[in-house]
Amino acid sequence: MGSEIFISSVAFGLFIVCPRMAGMMHVINKNSNASILRTVLTGTLLSIPLLLIMVFAFAHLGVWGAVIICVLTDVAAALIMKGISKKAAVETFIIALFVIVGVKVAPIVSGFIVGL
Repeated sequence: MGSEIFISSVAFGLFIVCPRMAGMMHVINKNSNASILRTVLTGTLLSIPLLLIMVFAFAHLGVWGAVIICVLTDVAAALIMKGISKKAAVETFIIALFVIVGVKVAPIVSGFIVGL
């Protein structure tokens, strides 16, 4: 049981590290004097209930339920980032838009590529 939790935790940790997270950390780091380490640790703790809500939404409402939660949290992040700077808020919103566009465009592009 111990190794299963370790393996699944490492896999999840590696999955969570993504360009979107790097982009957000860059925006926060560029626009604030907040410690990156403290921001990551505190943000990770605050995200735990949100991740559980997203898992619940995915299980009961499918991928679109999870995307809705993602969009809502991204918009909330953009609104909150106004407290650091308006530019940071706009950059956060643009990152969120790319996620939404990616969800819509990915099936079209992958269908085209696979169809070749």
